[in-house]
Amino acid sequence: MADFTYLLRPKTFDEVVGQEHLCAFDAPLRCLCESGNLTHSFFYGPPGCGKTTLARIIAQVMDLPFYEFNATSLKIEELRKIFNQYENTLTKPLLFIDEVHRLAKNQQEVLLPVMEKNSVLVIGASTENPYFSLTAAMRSRSLLFELQTIGVTSLEDLLGRTGITMDDEAKEYLIVSSGGDARAMLKLLEVASALEKPLTLELLKSLRPSAQAQGSSEAGVHYDLASALIKSIRGSDADAAIYYLARLIEGGEPPEFIARRLVILSSEDVGNANPQALTLCTSAMVSVKQIGYPESRIILAQAVIYLCASPKSNTAYNAINSALEAVRNGVILEIPDCLRPRGANYLYPHEYGGWVEQTYLSKPLKFVEYKNSGYEAKMGEWMAKVWGK
Repeated sequence: MADFTYLLRPKTFDEVVGQEHLCAFDAPLRCLCESGNLTHSFFYGPPGCGKTTLARIIAQVMDLPFYEFNATSLKIEELRKIFNQYENTLTKPLLFIDEVHRLAKNQQEVLLPVMEKNSVLVIGASTENPYFSLTAAMRSRSLLFELQTIGVTSLEDLLGRTGITMDDEAKEYLIVSSGGDARAMLKLLEVASALEKPLTLELLKSLRPSAQAQGSSEAGVHYDLASALIKSIRGSDADAAIYYLARLIEGGEPPEFIARRLVILSSEDVGNANPQALTLCTSAMVSVKQIGYPESRIILAQAVIYLCASPKSNTAYNAINSALEAVRNGVILEIPDCLRPRGANYLYPHEYGGWVEQTYLSKPLKFVEYKNSGYEAKMGEWMAKVWGK
């Protein structure tokens, strides 16, 4: 069985695909490496985009001894042994730590002194954004580089280097189903070619029945997908919202998390333009907690489509934020006597047909601006009518 992952692993910057912003001739990362000035760095990006490969190329270009670790099994004694080995030498080793977001706090603290002295070059790799997973002390001593998902054109280029022939349908499925993960594409090709059968769409689907998608457990993907869902609903694009909902579900996102986000959105972005949205989303939140997957997908889809098709208003969101800002800025008004318990001269609105004019604020303030959207338009009309405005 040909190990394409090993055979096609780039050995120079020029051989790397899909990361031109880091590996092009005039890219800052490459320039720093070739001039010997690269400092501690952390690479983050989706699986199979070349983080480990890039670290190995850097070690080769800078002519540094290369030590590779995984944070899940890294022992502090191993680090100290390397530190002691190179303590009184002119050689600086490169320590590459994969899954760096899993480094414990005490492990990070052991690395800090040698990073400060530059006695070693530390490079880490992670699928999670280091802004969230590393301590401020680690980040302040390092450069952060983001690697991109490998695009279709770059995957086609990589596939062409294998020399394996296949029909167009198989080629397209091999690329698209890999979800931008070069390692996943080459691994599927490796297994399929070992069967000594024609590489067809049917064969590839029998080995990978469905397209590979990024899970939503990684912090970056999690927040990106949740943000895309919310913004698509806010923009009333039901097809986009359903797509991102499917990505979250397929990525293993708990239905309770999605439902809570929808409840918040029903007030923040729909509000009184359609008051029923909050009721429906609250019911959905209760339901998915009791039911779970797979049936919860239908409940969530119903709520998402309903929110997309609802008129939008952020009046409540804006009003409470403005009022809170006023209070925090020292706008503390005296409560009118008629509103206090057992206060004198309070006028009971129901005795006057539902509304009567009286003082509710000792000083006029304006926070609520009704929008001409859905049911809120009627609310604004009624308020203007009773207040004579």
